[in-house]
Amino acid sequence: MLDNTTVTMLIEGTIDTLYMTFVSTIFAYMFAFPIGIALVVTKKDGLSPMGLFNRILDVTVNIGRSIPFLILLIAVIPLTKLIAGKSYGSTATIVPLVIASTPFIARLIESSLQEVDNGVIEAAQSMGASLSTIIFKVLVPEAKSSLIVGGTIAIGTILSYSAMAGVVGGGGLGDIAIQYGYYRYQKEIMLITVILLIILVQILQSIGMKIAKKTDKRVV
Repeated sequence: MLDNTTVTMLIEGTIDTLYMTFVSTIFAYMFAFPIGIALVVTKKDGLSPMGLFNRILDVTVNIGRSIPFLILLIAVIPLTKLIAGKSYGSTATIVPLVIASTPFIARLIESSLQEVDNGVIEAAQSMGASLSTIIFKVLVPEAKSSLIVGGTIAIGTILSYSAMAGVVGGGGLGDIAIQYGYYRYQKEIMLITVILLIILVQILQSIGMKIAKKTDKRVV
């Protein structure tokens, strides 16, 4: 049986994990959305081809996605301290989470926008729609369902990243698993944190997929 202190700690850890996950997701999308749109719009056959810019942006995103999160977590500690005032805790962990997830989310957004039927875009162009109108009134709305699916995947990925941040005192369930389950050999706490993380991922995935299904115009 778990005592009240442990239960309280696990509840607070769950809240911290959700806090890190959702805040990081919001900030990551703020950076990733324009990047994802730019990748689609400036490609060779895009709405506004810009070959050199697209290649530079593409390589930059690939480099960002190639860095393992744990290495990035340690590498950006000086930046984390500069922004958050410290390098540990749930709020500080948001900094590396945003940096790590932005390139990944940008690719998800790019993939979703590329699924939009070219016929719809061509129809908008034939009516003289401006670039911004096509992007925000055609591309994004038409890709809405796929974007929501991508968002669901992103949240699950960021949640798993937040658990890894426990290695450097990042707070949340990951921190509890490391500090108590690993260093203090309390296997039951390690097991409970793993189960809680699985449950959180399943709940978030289920909610996201249901929303995506309801917004999918192809579903009758």
